[in-house]
Amino acid sequence: MGDKMQNGTFPVGLTRAKSYSAMIFLQFGFAGMYVITMFSLQQGMNHYVLAVYRHLVATIVIAPFALVLERKIRPKLTLPIFLRILVLGFLEPVVDQNLYYLGMKYTTATLASATVNVIPAITFVMALIFRLERVNLKKVHSIAKIIGTVIMVPGAVIMTLYKGPAINFIKLQGGGHHGATNAAEAKHWVAGTLMLLARCWGWSGFYILQSFTLRMYPAELSLTALICFIGTIGGAAVSFAVERDMNAWKIGWDASLLAAVYSGVVCSGIAYYAQGVVLREQGPVFVTAFNPLCMIITAALGSLILAEKVHLGSIIGTVIIICGLYTVLWGKSKDQQNSTMEEGKLQELPITDSAKSIAIEDSIEGPARILKIPTESQVTRET
Repeated sequence: MGDKMQNGTFPVGLTRAKSYSAMIFLQFGFAGMYVITMFSLQQGMNHYVLAVYRHLVATIVIAPFALVLERKIRPKLTLPIFLRILVLGFLEPVVDQNLYYLGMKYTTATLASATVNVIPAITFVMALIFRLERVNLKKVHSIAKIIGTVIMVPGAVIMTLYKGPAINFIKLQGGGHHGATNAAEAKHWVAGTLMLLARCWGWSGFYILQSFTLRMYPAELSLTALICFIGTIGGAAVSFAVERDMNAWKIGWDASLLAAVYSGVVCSGIAYYAQGVVLREQGPVFVTAFNPLCMIITAALGSLILAEKVHLGSIIGTVIIICGLYTVLWGKSKDQQNSTMEEGKLQELPITDSAKSIAIEDSIEGPARILKIPTESQVTRET
């Protein structure tokens, strides 16, 4: 039957290829953010202020595109939609970002990226609760999703409670940087890791709520701009309440400015939009499936640029998490195959002599319309 069309626009294979490309690109973007942000925090940048500047930059960059490109398709902003956007703007830009910055400051950029590997498991559990995922205990792939989720838990526990010896993959001398970093790790390692794991719950909740919101407000650019704008206001309120020193808001032509601009454009503006598009096509679990790639890139960049040491506990925990993750993804892929087969069977409706009419649903124009198609016997009688 040729290429099957998805949403009447692109072949399924082409849509999936774009989704894979977008998610891989974002992992490289996130990896760069981890390294640049870590360097900025080490130079004395306040993490509350950095979160505000990040989303201010994202708002300035994304808002013009949203106003122009989505002026004809932007739905009306009703109160239920606005309340959801308020929660989204507080959940990720304020709570998640500040937990992430502080947790990474207490640990390392590599560990910060490694903890993100538990997000698929958390997202899967939340998707089950909110009926975005289905589980049939009679199916092997459904059992695999449950087993994979359970496997990830001890991996996260090992990363939190067991640090282990440092392993140098690349021999570099970090000088005074190592002394400061090791002192912070020894004092705040467990607290920092718990903060990073807590932000994973916030990020997963953001994915789930974003998925529901896009059903009511299917304008990704506008939604991104609104989330970043609300996140800027909420983050500024928190920053003024916590940080009374106005000197913390000063920013020059240094790593702080680079961190704010890079993370704002790539990891808030582009990432929120791209994730929203892929969420509508593939679902929240697919979006979180590429996190291990980010961890590998970050570990390499962290060793080269920041001279970070990777600890044995992080490696063991990460390996366990990845095993569980891809067990979940295998089950998820089987779900998608079954869903595609079922849709194909529904679309291929044969026309027989006994068929009187065919119902054709136009999802764009409106409700279903009945198109009367005369059968061969009717045509014969009329002639």
